[in-house]
Amino acid sequence: MPELPDIALYIEHLERRVLGKVLERVRLMSPFVLRSVQPPVDTVEGKRVLGLLRLGKRIVFALEDELFLILHLMIAGRLHWKERGAKGRGKSALAALDFEDGTLLLTESSTRKRASIHVVRGEEALRAHDPGGIEVLETDLEAFRAALGRERHTLKRALTDPRLFSGIGNAYSDEILHRARLSPLQRTDQLEEDEIARLHEATRAVLEEWITRLREETGEEFPEKVTAFRKGMTVHGRYKEPCPVCGAPVQRIVHAENESNYCARCQTGGKVLKDRALSRLLKGDWPRSIDELE
Repeated sequence: MPELPDIALYIEHLERRVLGKVLERVRLMSPFVLRSVQPPVDTVEGKRVLGLLRLGKRIVFALEDELFLILHLMIAGRLHWKERGAKGRGKSALAALDFEDGTLLLTESSTRKRASIHVVRGEEALRAHDPGGIEVLETDLEAFRAALGRERHTLKRALTDPRLFSGIGNAYSDEILHRARLSPLQRTDQLEEDEIARLHEATRAVLEEWITRLREETGEEFPEKVTAFRKGMTVHGRYKEPCPVCGAPVQRIVHAENESNYCARCQTGGKVLKDRALSRLLKGDWPRSIDELE
């Protein structure tokens, strides 16, 4: 799923292309992508783009007449900037936004169509789409501590809870926890003060570094290589590969559609965390430490 650094990059490039331009037409290749009824989607046609906003992991086009078009890419949704009037091909094409200088295509490479478009009018209606998480790049330690303590979660769950923290998902939470040297299963109510400070610093540093890195890698071209698995990540998507800090093999915990990647030596004092599926299979043979794996 595109997360804060990816969404920030999308918005930067969209601002260069559509800010101040008229949204001429909205073409829906899949009727199911539109999740709102009032106001009708054609209400935004002919309206000028006044601004682009990030609302969690959503991209918001602020238009004239207090209209907002909200794109939520979910897991497999992606954006593509094409020549004006370009037609989406295949089942992956969901919608197209036509501007005077080009067309923004929304695609989704998944049979489970989760990406969505909403059209709303007014700031109050827009706020209804805001999960409420704090913006960590604009937040001091005190506010970060307060958000972290709102609910009793594991750190992995807390960081990816959009009601607590805005824009952080599965990939960057792994990177943040590795930088902070904290276990993904550590409870939020069991953190020492220095651990909270370390986590706050790591969260800001990782997100800022990746925004800068993606900006440099993309250059002037519209971002087309948006993925959760990027070269240069320390643990995410690197199961069994050596940790770049200590060399121990990266471990993982799989739950439903998500997985947590971590380094046992750097983050859990050498303890290998139990993966439900594998621990049921291996039972007593489940390794208790990273040394047993090596």
